Amino acid sequence: MPKMKTHSSLKGRFKVTGSGKVTRYKAHKNHLLSHKSKRAKRVLNGNPVMAPGDVRRLKQQLANLK
Repeated sequence: MPKMKTHSSLKGRFKVTGSGKVTRYKAHKNHLLSHKSKRAKRVLNGNPVMAPGDVRRLKQQLANLK
């Protein structure tokens, strides 16, 4: 049986931590930031941990990311 390949579009959107948790990146933080308030930009900081129900689906598609 061939190896499972990692879903290419998910490589840049999610990260698997050392303990196995999956973190995601937030949207609206890449460009067009000059008109956003400092508070709005601050709220977008950080990489939240994914919910357990979503992680089950993602783990198969993120097969080789560790």
